[in-house]
Amino acid sequence: MNSPVTSALTAIAAGAVTGTIAGACDAPRPMRSHQSHPLHQGERVWQETNCYVDLWIELLHGFGLDPRAAFAFTVTQDFEGDQFTFFKFPLEDIERLYGTQVQELAIYDSLEDRVFAQTQRGHTVLVEVDGYYLPNTRATSYRREHPKTTIGIDHIDPAARRLGYFHNTGYHTLDGEDYDGVFRKLPQFAGQPDYLFPYVEFAKQARPALEGVALAHASAELLRAHLERRPLRNPVSEWRKAFPAHLDMLLERGEPFFHPYSFNLMRQLGANFEFLSKYLIWLSAQGFEIPQPIAASAQRIASEAMVMQFRLVRAMARGRRDPCDDCFDVLEAAYEQTIPPLASLTL
Repeated sequence: MNSPVTSALTAIAAGAVTGTIAGACDAPRPMRSHQSHPLHQGERVWQETNCYVDLWIELLHGFGLDPRAAFAFTVTQDFEGDQFTFFKFPLEDIERLYGTQVQELAIYDSLEDRVFAQTQRGHTVLVEVDGYYLPNTRATSYRREHPKTTIGIDHIDPAARRLGYFHNTGYHTLDGEDYDGVFRKLPQFAGQPDYLFPYVEFAKQARPALEGVALAHASAELLRAHLERRPLRNPVSEWRKAFPAHLDMLLERGEPFFHPYSFNLMRQLGANFEFLSKYLIWLSAQGFEIPQPIAASAQRIASEAMVMQFRLVRAMARGRRDPCDDCFDVLEAAYEQTIPPLASLTL
């Protein structure tokens, strides 16, 4: 005769195999209604930045929080030799400001089951997926390319094969074959028993978010701390030194190489400083004395990085070498008019 413990283990094992673990028969969490945050509306030089930052803007907004308070970290961006820092919200900043914790999610049987279990608890699951199956990327990768990108899933209906998810600048849905593709349930995946689960996290509201004056002061404290971590040298000047070799590589490898290059250099630099500009304007609105020229200089970096991107597109189309010296002059000067004056302020 089986003991109660043996019977329980048998039931758990059966559920893990069949996908009928506890909670899988519950009704799915309702689909949300969502409008993009103002940072993703109106006039912007860089409409999209990187999938992680854009995702968190909309995720925090979806939680009813203001993501602008979390952009203090943008002052730390550096030139990393072959790219600018892929800027991301530090998770410790998000927890301090908003009470939102991010934890790793163990995927021990089925990604689909684990996502369902967490969304049922009101959490949002952050998972890297294949952009080939994301219909909101019709203009870029959908059904054409296989980029790795992060989405935030807060609704899953396994019976209807339907997902609701944050990605890039908004909130989207997918279903049917796209659902099966995201969870690797299509026939072509069946013969891959050694497939590794992706790295997955989940975000949960562990305690109330800061609001009003408390939020503003905590954000200013984070800015002071991040300014202590700013680059010791002007990162644009460091890029300028490396650019002649980069330009040789661009001319040699052509358009296919230009797209990832521009994403990791011009876009990361420009978008980072555009958000810094928005952040400084927000701090000023909270009562902190931030001279307007500092925010304007940060925005100038955003605009000139876009100018440089267009310059290089034209140069490559004509097969000619453009050192972009005047662009570098503007970018270097604007950086010196942004970060050092900001670091000298008493907030």
